[in-house]
Amino acid sequence: MLTKRSNTKKIKIGTIEIGGGNPIAVQSMTKTDTSDIDATVKQIHALEKEGCQIVRCAVPDKESAEALKEIKKQINLPLVADIHFNHTYALMAAEAGVDKLRINPGNIGDKDKVRAVVDAAKAHKIPIRIGVNSGSLEKKIRRRYHGHVTAEGLVKSALNNIKMLEELDFTDIVLSLKATSVPMTIKAYEMIAKKVDYPLHVGITEAGITKVGSIRSAAGIGAIFAQGIGDTVRVSLTDDPLEEVRIAYEILKSMELTYHGVTIISCPTCGRADIDIIPIAHEVARRTKRIKQPLTVAIMGCEVNGPGEAADADVGLAGGRGIGLIFREGQVVRKVPENEMIEALVDEIESMAIN
Repeated sequence: MLTKRSNTKKIKIGTIEIGGGNPIAVQSMTKTDTSDIDATVKQIHALEKEGCQIVRCAVPDKESAEALKEIKKQINLPLVADIHFNHTYALMAAEAGVDKLRINPGNIGDKDKVRAVVDAAKAHKIPIRIGVNSGSLEKKIRRRYHGHVTAEGLVKSALNNIKMLEELDFTDIVLSLKATSVPMTIKAYEMIAKKVDYPLHVGITEAGITKVGSIRSAAGIGAIFAQGIGDTVRVSLTDDPLEEVRIAYEILKSMELTYHGVTIISCPTCGRADIDIIPIAHEVARRTKRIKQPLTVAIMGCEVNGPGEAADADVGLAGGRGIGLIFREGQVVRKVPENEMIEALVDEIESMAIN
């Protein structure tokens, strides 16, 4: 059973409210050169179509900062500017109309530069995400922990940066503490959730290529969610950002924190299976991935669990020797030969999605 979600402060990012019990928002990051306005806008539109709710763009140079204003004009999603080292780009991003700044105050520069960024955020009424990352933890904090990155060090960095903003009378803060180590990330979020009430952005940083990164992300993010922690999420994969969104929703659905799109329950197959479930499940998943309406689809291959699982789903297939029973809301609606199973099941899913 999931722990009740933490009651964090409510923060507005463009049209999206996070924290305060709002649903966990799915975020991703463009992988284009931000200064290439057309390519960036195209990718953001694709992310929106996939269900992304907040999008972040890297701002590593002046050209990227200058592009933000036009990008913002052409998109619907709340836009977050990712800034490191040069506070001027944060000022330009705020002026361009972005909906949130992601900075690490510790690497922005001296207090006057941090103050300038805070003043710009106040003037434009936009929040700041303090992004603490294991790869860029301050050297003085590393030294405190014998040169190593630790969960305690990540929390110390976060608290130092929060204090810096709070001393400037700024509390419109979102916080993240990401590490490549899954246990370290889990521990850091457990610790910080007991110390602050700011909304928390969750993820495993640099999780890796899709297969491995999805597993690492599911393990870490799922463990954090299970404790009631988390207000936004990003799955960081070495892949198309659309995959990040898809995997994020699968994690949320697995934890029963959202209902979005088709969830396929399919048997792993064994010697009892009378039909070849594997290609059927893959084909049905491929043909229904664009459906956004929440539906549970069961694809089962024998008489042991098949009828029961199929009957409990919104739509289901229970396969037998050369035949399949199509269920809809617990009732058998069709009996079809094996070569018509996929078409019949997809037709039923699409019909239910429309209705």
